[in-house]
Amino acid sequence: MVVTYGEVEKLTLRNLWPSSRRILKVITSQIVKVPRFLVYLVADYRSTKHFIDWRRSGYRSTLLATNRAQRARLEACLRSRTAELPPDTDIDVLDAYYFVPPYLEEMLGEIRSRYDGIVVVPMIPVESAFSCGVACRMVSETYGDERYSRVRLMNRFWSDEALHRIYADHLFSRIAESPLADTEGKLGLVLVIHGTLVRDRAGNPPKVFTGLDETGRFFEMMKRRIMEDPRNIFADIRQGCMNHSAGGEWTADTVEKALEAFRREGCRGVVMFPYGFFADNSETEYEAKRLLESAGFPRSYYVRCINDSPAFADWLAGRVAGELCMLQHIQQAYESLEPKS
Repeated sequence: MVVTYGEVEKLTLRNLWPSSRRILKVITSQIVKVPRFLVYLVADYRSTKHFIDWRRSGYRSTLLATNRAQRARLEACLRSRTAELPPDTDIDVLDAYYFVPPYLEEMLGEIRSRYDGIVVVPMIPVESAFSCGVACRMVSETYGDERYSRVRLMNRFWSDEALHRIYADHLFSRIAESPLADTEGKLGLVLVIHGTLVRDRAGNPPKVFTGLDETGRFFEMMKRRIMEDPRNIFADIRQGCMNHSAGGEWTADTVEKALEAFRREGCRGVVMFPYGFFADNSETEYEAKRLLESAGFPRSYYVRCINDSPAFADWLAGRVAGELCMLQHIQQAYESLEPKS
């Protein structure tokens, strides 16, 4: 099951309201205790703000369409890898979301009796309580003790060197097709990722797992991989975090700071690549891209997320196939422990 946050496709307040309320209940409530009566007030304010901003700019989210395309490519790749799958395996690849229908928790309940096992694929490279942790909680609530023998939740995508290679190939192939390839002078690269909470409002480390260390390690791995690549054209690479304001202190290396640093250093051009997202969404192709466009560099170029790239789908299919085999081994181990009649 391919899972991501989800954004409304048809821009109406009626669609935005329930999505914003679920964000507050599922994500924000983990770091800020929002009184019940404020949930609707805050969520509806955010919905109205998004509606006005997106309507004025003409923005329409492509996240769901991209996730469905990723699901279709993954399914096709898995069907071409039958030799790597457990014998007599019949696979269906479904999509589900945290904030818009079909909701993950409802889908898990509906398919529980239809499948012997489920592999949940959170489409975010760095795990945290706010990303794959949401899926983990929903799996636990639905399956209880059976979750260990019925469900595999994938993680640690960020540490896979094969993904790093696919990212680098994707980045450099897009740059080669762009006007930026012939730009003279210093070029900078901003690697955009979702920021995370560093300290709560009392100045203490967060009580939930934020993925802070993993975010930093992922950046260092990708920076080294790109800088050492023979195709590299960048003088320097900086992390660009997209932060929220609630809950306390967030990651300091923001997109705005990265762009300002490149301006001070006299960069003639800047490339932005949202490597911390598998699919373009309002944070990447709307918020981050607008920051790049308004920064005023003589040359700038936005490289879209990996999205439904064939290379990405093939890599992901290999990882899913491995999880399916692992799930079969676990189920066989459980069966061997059952009392003989």
